[in-house]
Amino acid sequence: MKKALLFLFVSFSLTIQAQLKSPTKFLPDYGQHVTYYHQLEQYYTYLAENSNYIKHQPYGETTQGRGLNTYIISTPENLNNIETIRQTHLYTIGMAEQPSQLIDKAVVWLSFNVHGNEIGAAESSMQVAYDLINPLNKETKKWLENTIVILDPCLNPDGFARYGNWLRDIAGKDLHTGYTDREHMEPWPGGRQNHYAYDLNRDWAWQTQIETQQRIALYNEWMPMVHVDVHEMGYNDPYFFPPAADPIHDFIAQYQKDFHKSIGENTSKKFDAEEWGYFTSERFDLFYPSYGDTYPCFNGAVGMTYEQGGINAGRAIQMRNGTILTLQDRINHHTTAVLTVVETAAMQKDKLIQNFRSYFKNSRQNPKGEYKTYIIKHDAKNKVLAKLLDRSKISYSYADETKKVNGYHYQSDSEKSFSITPNDMVIYANQSKAVLTQVLFEPHQRLSDSLSYDITAWALPLAYGKDSYALQNELAVKTKKEISRKGKLEYDRAYAYYIPWESRESVKALALLHKNQIKVRLARKPSYYPGIKVNRGDLIVLKSDNSGVSSFESMMDVLLADLENFEVLESGFAVEGADLGGEYYQLLEAPKVMLFAGEDVSVTDFGQVWYYMEQFADYPLSIVDLSRLSSVKLEEYNTIVLPSGRYSFDETELGIIDSFISNGGKVIAIGGALNVFNAMQGYSINAMQQGFESTLNQEISGVKNFEYENIERASISSSIPGAIIENKVDVTNPLAYGLGEKYFSLKTSSSNYTLVAGSNVQQVMYVPKGYKSFGFIGYKLKNRLQNTVTFATEQKGRGKVIYMVDNPLFRGFWENGNLLFSNALFLVN
Repeated sequence: MKKALLFLFVSFSLTIQAQLKSPTKFLPDYGQHVTYYHQLEQYYTYLAENSNYIKHQPYGETTQGRGLNTYIISTPENLNNIETIRQTHLYTIGMAEQPSQLIDKAVVWLSFNVHGNEIGAAESSMQVAYDLINPLNKETKKWLENTIVILDPCLNPDGFARYGNWLRDIAGKDLHTGYTDREHMEPWPGGRQNHYAYDLNRDWAWQTQIETQQRIALYNEWMPMVHVDVHEMGYNDPYFFPPAADPIHDFIAQYQKDFHKSIGENTSKKFDAEEWGYFTSERFDLFYPSYGDTYPCFNGAVGMTYEQGGINAGRAIQMRNGTILTLQDRINHHTTAVLTVVETAAMQKDKLIQNFRSYFKNSRQNPKGEYKTYIIKHDAKNKVLAKLLDRSKISYSYADETKKVNGYHYQSDSEKSFSITPNDMVIYANQSKAVLTQVLFEPHQRLSDSLSYDITAWALPLAYGKDSYALQNELAVKTKKEISRKGKLEYDRAYAYYIPWESRESVKALALLHKNQIKVRLARKPSYYPGIKVNRGDLIVLKSDNSGVSSFESMMDVLLADLENFEVLESGFAVEGADLGGEYYQLLEAPKVMLFAGEDVSVTDFGQVWYYMEQFADYPLSIVDLSRLSSVKLEEYNTIVLPSGRYSFDETELGIIDSFISNGGKVIAIGGALNVFNAMQGYSINAMQQGFESTLNQEISGVKNFEYENIERASISSSIPGAIIENKVDVTNPLAYGLGEKYFSLKTSSSNYTLVAGSNVQQVMYVPKGYKSFGFIGYKLKNRLQNTVTFATEQKGRGKVIYMVDNPLFRGFWENGNLLFSNALFLVN
């Protein structure tokens, strides 16, 4: 009887699974229209509840509260042993303890829709999941015996929902395939980015965004052997799959390139059979470390980008060749390509496992890079850097002795003698994350081809403004796990509170004080008090300034509770320098901030300011659409931020901005926003005449450079995709406080401005003659950048303009840039 019941149960279970609904059966217009995000989640819930080949693994929420989800797909037997498989995998690469049983499987991670408006990615994820677990598909079941598939159907739910809701809202009953139809004209800000208008596809290494942080935490719990990043590109392009284009980073291993070649060969056969268009080895390179292909590569995986033509295609669009590209076409192409990855991984399971383990073993025992030890001198920014390293599972410790050594000095780009002292951060290359460590800390990255898709330099010591060194040997030095912290000075009475200006904690503290109407002063002269040195830019809160605050000391204890390095002064009398009551302690004005948004504004540059205000500084702002400028009461604000963009203010609007400044307002203009002041009389910032130079006028040697196919390559002689540039700093100017005598700016535009003369203009940071640089700069531009201004201020009437030629908030990871913008916002009055 029991056997009969068991047989009936198994038969019933198989019958249910055999009836598993495809996306087309479950969703009424699948392949014809964009799926709402909640419908996508419903379909995956349905699959997880009706198949024992798939297991739901949520990993967090977006800023807007949408779920972030992965789905683990394999055979029921593998899913029952999933934790043992995961632990086995991590143990064999040195990232976990040995489990009681060892089970080897290939681990493949599939990521869809990091860009929200690339809907063919998320839509195809449902078909991929169905094809993998469909009980009638015997071929995929065979693959899953050897393979664990981790499928993330949508990395950017907020962007996907924004685009999908808009498309549903404006699309009519009939298809309109002409590119001028509004269905193909997505409005600002679009769905590509996340809530804060950040490009999540550039955030893998830096992990500034909550979606990335939560995803990488789960990624590090799995460390897949293969990672596929599924995208869309311009709709007139066909399909891209690996191999990748040059430049390919030197740390990309041969086995990763070999797998790329296998993928290319296998996928091309499938596409050839269907007569689908495709290309490989073009445009999409493997260099910048913060993409969904490169970051996994530097974590040992075979990382790959897949691109289907489809951006702005809506439901269907007529391509340049006359063909109608439908949403279903995009789904079909992605599904075929992605399933080929799973098939190839399953077929090469043993080779994948062996190569992956050898990669980590060799990386630990013989790191590939030039340097084997990195020393980061101790200061408050180390806390933020340590958090980034923790997120990527990069090991570090702190020196516990003093030792004299020689090493490469990042800031001078030369060999120097220095002393390691207690609390300096020590990072060794011989660890499981050896390759990623060296990629992030190597000062010079070799470009195999100068036609790069993204920035070409990113060394963390320069990004963080850290006095740092790299050593070619593995340094023997006594270390400890935690920093030793000195105790606070004892005091009987509080005359003033001292807050050093040196890190994001300082910024958050000042923002909190301003929000609670606490008056704060800015030190403009180095001074000494018993046990304390006050530097330019440090903050002083005088009790006498805040006499109207009840329970002042108790309130300060609460407001500064999260700040480790503040001190209490019992007297305003300086041992050396300026007394606290003198002219060198300027009372700061709390910013009342307006941020412009709208069609003329760069979406990502807008988002970087928005994110900084809400998440970095935690300080209030008003966001105003440009079209509403004439109706805004500007007297309610004292600070306007103009993100980079292509502004088209009319004469009336320019007059409004000019009056705002003349009457005491402050404008922070970034990147392309400087053109606003080139067009206004009375402002001194003048662009150098760059313009695009015809290749016929360039001094290019060799006839081949004049050929049509080399025009793009010839043009890069005056370009800069993204390089690090040395700047000299006026350390006495509030815009430069806390940054040191040199500032290394991440320059992503060839725009440059002359050093301007005038009593009202202060050129706070400029590129000196013979400047140091890291990354690619076109040879013509490299010379022109000498003696050009990067950050300047100009007095106009009672107000001020702060010119930022380079964007200090670029992608949020340039920590010293975050402090620079903080200076502009809070310290420049």
